[in-house]
Amino acid sequence: MQELFALITVNLEIKVNFVAMDTIVQRLLLEYAFKRLNQLPCIALLGSRQIGKTTLSKQIQDQHRGESIYLDLESPEDLNKLTQPELYLNARSNQLIILDEIQRMPELFPILRSVIDKKRDNGRFILLGSASPELLSQSTETLAGRIAYIEMHPFVYPEIKQFQSFQKLWLRGGYPNMLFANDDKESFANRMDFIKNYLEVELPSLGLRNSPITMRNLLRMIAHTHGGLLNYSDFSRSMGLDINTVKRYIDFLEQSYLIRRLQPFYANVSKRLVRSPKIYYRDSGLFHALSSIESLEDLESHIQKGNSWEGFVIENIMACLKTGVETYFYRTQDGTELDLVLTKGGKPVLGCEIKYSNTPKITKGLTISSNDLGNIPILVITPSSPEDYHLSERVLVTDFHRMFQHLENHKLTFA
Repeated sequence: MQELFALITVNLEIKVNFVAMDTIVQRLLLEYAFKRLNQLPCIALLGSRQIGKTTLSKQIQDQHRGESIYLDLESPEDLNKLTQPELYLNARSNQLIILDEIQRMPELFPILRSVIDKKRDNGRFILLGSASPELLSQSTETLAGRIAYIEMHPFVYPEIKQFQSFQKLWLRGGYPNMLFANDDKESFANRMDFIKNYLEVELPSLGLRNSPITMRNLLRMIAHTHGGLLNYSDFSRSMGLDINTVKRYIDFLEQSYLIRRLQPFYANVSKRLVRSPKIYYRDSGLFHALSSIESLEDLESHIQKGNSWEGFVIENIMACLKTGVETYFYRTQDGTELDLVLTKGGKPVLGCEIKYSNTPKITKGLTISSNDLGNIPILVITPSSPEDYHLSERVLVTDFHRMFQHLENHKLTFA
């Protein structure tokens, strides 16, 4: 299996084919994925549908000098090959085996454990799935110590900056066929089709069998709350559903990588802190589709423009963070707040305040937040401030482009 890693460099490029163009996109997490595959028998690339998991795994397969097998568990032909899965996998112990849509066949996990334990070589399996480890609970029980979970994101700006502007990425989101559509109308149509398929096919396949109308109403309510505090009681009253049902639905949406609940940071016990999480759509393009935002002109005049920008920047930051960096927001009952707090080992190391203005002003809340969190530095992130400058000793104004270099300078990213 060492041949696999000798042939593939950190700068491996991923091909994404479209009708109108052939775009080469370099994914940020490749080096980490190869490292983990070299250290363990199995890795799992997890993330929403259509974000490039299959493309990435097939690129690895193409570069692999030895034999390899790709099996799509949504294909009847490939499923038939696994009629006797243990026999099939044991007979191919010297091959790299890629199992796509692994959530369709969770009963494979105990078998994978047995197969791996018979030959404990690293780099044997790549699993691809559209569900979180929580929904793939059998794997966490049976493959502990044998598997690394690697979360894939839709494209973020460092990956596509040579092809698209950040404004287009913000509007359309990072799903390949939505971002690289021929025009905004086609992109919008692709996103609406994705949402329809998600409601009618994807969620039921993961075990959430409910009316697509009910779930669409829930998605629209989340869109209205995007970037705000999540109040389950409000959702329950508005939808006429039991609060525990609402919580279960939102759990499913998060575990299938559609939404994110950003938790508050609790370290300062002397303060009266907000306890509710904030809720965001993980992809700005899907949020815009659910909010009927089709163009940059629509976005500029939309009431939730600021919240949309905040969620977009947060997702771009989170996709770049290395393992061990955790994310929160900070808010007290008296109104002191910070949009994003990055921690290592439970200790705050950097704060981010996200503003849709190139002329932000320092507020008392920023200073108090920095003091509360151990005098951490704070980045005020704007769309396109022409240069970096300090508002105070610990508060630095920067822009979206230079933000990534600051994260790297603080040793928080994969770079």
